[in-house]
Amino acid sequence: MKIRAPAKINLYLRVVGRRKDGYHLLDTVLVPISLYDEIEIQRLKAARHRTRPSASPIKITCDHPLVPAGKKNLVFQAADLIMKTAGVDQPISIHVRKRIPVGAGLGGGSSDAAATLVALNRLFRLRYSMRKLEKLGLSLGADVPFFIRRRPARARGIGERLTPLANFPLLWLVILYPGFPVSTAWVYRHSRPKLTKPKVNTSITCSRSSFAKLREILVNDLEAVTIAKHPRIGMLKERLRCEEADGVLMSGSGSSVFGIFAARRFAIRAFKQLKQEKGVQAFLAHVLN
Repeated sequence: MKIRAPAKINLYLRVVGRRKDGYHLLDTVLVPISLYDEIEIQRLKAARHRTRPSASPIKITCDHPLVPAGKKNLVFQAADLIMKTAGVDQPISIHVRKRIPVGAGLGGGSSDAAATLVALNRLFRLRYSMRKLEKLGLSLGADVPFFIRRRPARARGIGERLTPLANFPLLWLVILYPGFPVSTAWVYRHSRPKLTKPKVNTSITCSRSSFAKLREILVNDLEAVTIAKHPRIGMLKERLRCEEADGVLMSGSGSSVFGIFAARRFAIRAFKQLKQEKGVQAFLAHVLN
């Protein structure tokens, strides 16, 4: 079985508080995009996989050197969680083909975990509801529930309180990854919650002709901290502006930035220029709606 795991961008991100357990409280608009990892899952015969009864029935491989193997891998944790919850002991192998950059603020790890939950729910015919999968996903990470349904949403709390955004427009994007990851934990540790209550009318993002209004909500409270440490990210934002993007923002805690374009042809023109930028990975994508 193969399943694709889409990336996401944050069109809006406010840090509005902090819980006693250290988790930051957010108000953010998340949208899935057409940049994917691929998860391939195969059933194995017990004799091929396990040499001793205590061995895990899950084998994980990945084609990216920065992705950890074994129990540290979020895909392993997702598979282990749903299989133990369902009482499944079928040996499986999971291979992750990475296209979403690691440490880019695009949610690749969380999306891979969610795709694994969805795929194993189908493979083993568990018939778990989306709500059940979201609940399982939340124990793996705050972004995982969003990737279960893969639709534009406003997220609050630590990211688990999701409000779907209907009739979302088809936005074209050019995403730039500067070639290095950023530690999400470091960024949040050095960020400061805003004292004023944020106001965002997310309905304005649902009008295809409202690019002027769309720019008004392109806010990311984590940008200042990340760009201060990594000025290259700010420079890439300027490059997108020079290519006439209608709006530019860093996604999540970085390190990727994206530019929004009103039409595919404008995005393609910018992509052709920006993919030549030294040390940068450029991606052409659109919002999944």
